[in-house]
Amino acid sequence: MSEPRTNDQLAQRRANLAALVDLGVQPYPHTFRSTDTVSSVVKTHGETAGEHLESERPETRVAGRILVIRNFGKAGFLVISDGVFRLQVYVRKDALSERDFAVAGLLDIGDHVGVEGYLFRTRTGELSVWAGCLEFLAKCLVPLPEKWHGLTDIETRYRQRYVDLIVNPESRRVFEVRASVLSSVRAFLVDRGFLEVETPMMHAVAGGALARPFITHHNAQDMRLFLRVAPELYLKRLVVGGVERVFEINRNFRNEGISTQHNPEFTMLEFYQAYSRCQDLMTVTEELLAFVARTATGSEKVSFKDETVSFSPPFRRVRLRQAVCDSLSEKLGVTVSEAELRDRRSVAALAVRIGLEPRDDQGAGKITVAIFEALCERGLVQPTFVYDFPTEVSPLSKQCDGDLETVERFELFVVGMELANAFSELNDPLEQRNRFEAQLRDRAAGDLEAHEMDEDYIRALEYGLPPTAGEGVGIDRLVMVLTDSPSIRDVILFPLMRSRASTEQHMLDESTDNTADGERLAGSTD
Repeated sequence: MSEPRTNDQLAQRRANLAALVDLGVQPYPHTFRSTDTVSSVVKTHGETAGEHLESERPETRVAGRILVIRNFGKAGFLVISDGVFRLQVYVRKDALSERDFAVAGLLDIGDHVGVEGYLFRTRTGELSVWAGCLEFLAKCLVPLPEKWHGLTDIETRYRQRYVDLIVNPESRRVFEVRASVLSSVRAFLVDRGFLEVETPMMHAVAGGALARPFITHHNAQDMRLFLRVAPELYLKRLVVGGVERVFEINRNFRNEGISTQHNPEFTMLEFYQAYSRCQDLMTVTEELLAFVARTATGSEKVSFKDETVSFSPPFRRVRLRQAVCDSLSEKLGVTVSEAELRDRRSVAALAVRIGLEPRDDQGAGKITVAIFEALCERGLVQPTFVYDFPTEVSPLSKQCDGDLETVERFELFVVGMELANAFSELNDPLEQRNRFEAQLRDRAAGDLEAHEMDEDYIRALEYGLPPTAGEGVGIDRLVMVLTDSPSIRDVILFPLMRSRASTEQHMLDESTDNTADGERLAGSTD
């Protein structure tokens, strides 16, 4: 649509609004007393025969947004919607008051109207309202887009979700599935004796996960605070307090990059079960996800991109180091042993051979996980539990019996994405202090994601945390899989976006950089 054309439409819509006011129409009335919604009319009478409607003439008062206008001189049709269903409205000059018919002539696509009349079917069989009264409810001053395609329009969908929901019914379906996911997760856990709680969003100590936090300041108390990266430490305090099964569904905030799988604020389910270990939660997770998939989509099998993903238990299970050994052996054409992964020098050499560059502050465990992320994750399409993680990357997990380098932890992967993360929770306060101190050394060495010391949490452990298993499930990623959405932004109503000005500057900078790179490459013939 050209800019002059857009400006002409904007001017015409404002002129129509002024003309409505001249007719004595309230441009933004306070209410409309309806008897039905568009959805209820369609659901009740969508299959009713025309002969029955003709004899009964069921009356209705219904409101909606105009999506189609077809004028035929002294008669015409409107199509209104409540965001879910559509309903046709038949407008005739001899059936309306003079003012109401004049109002009909000043309507634009996108306006809200209320209609009173009776239901009938047109000659083509379309369920319609024969309008006897028409009330103007709100003017849409901006033309609605006709099509959504291409990168620019995708960005607009994220920035102006309200417009996306008006013109794209599939977007609404995604968020209806999301709502069903949340309600079914709650139902599943509550039915099993879990208590839902809310814990602080602002923390004096950033903890519960290895991530960079957002920092804020409380003026009245003159104290630095962090937006939470995870609710874990507060939920385990509640287990110490006797809440043996507890969960929370809420936002986490991590000051990290944005990608198709990452948004700086995201929704996480975390739940804790006393007198359990993380292996017990594998079964719980299988049952939970199968139940949620059935409830939200009607099936335990869903399509994601070109794959059919089955949430039917049991899920595949594989040890992390074994997965790395298998992938390295296949890629390098040699047999790689777990012993090599536990030796910092040998695993670093293996990492270099596949193109990774280990940092000096990374031990054998961190390097092994980096290799796993590079070689293994993408191939885990069907739900797969990867378990037994290096202690180095799991400061809050209980170590395996007889293996101090390994903790009882699993991550669940689906379509190459981490969907869940679970631990047998570390409940030895002395060992927890040692782990925090090791994290402080990592922080001093430059690791900005390393965990800080939390003295109050250690004090809570000193009161006695029973054997406990805990798990976090990424709600946004789960909805991505269940709705076949390629980006996390598709399943978050209002994702974080770069400002338009900085986006334009960023694109300009990238263009300049690419040109410069091309010039340098072109001149590098020697």
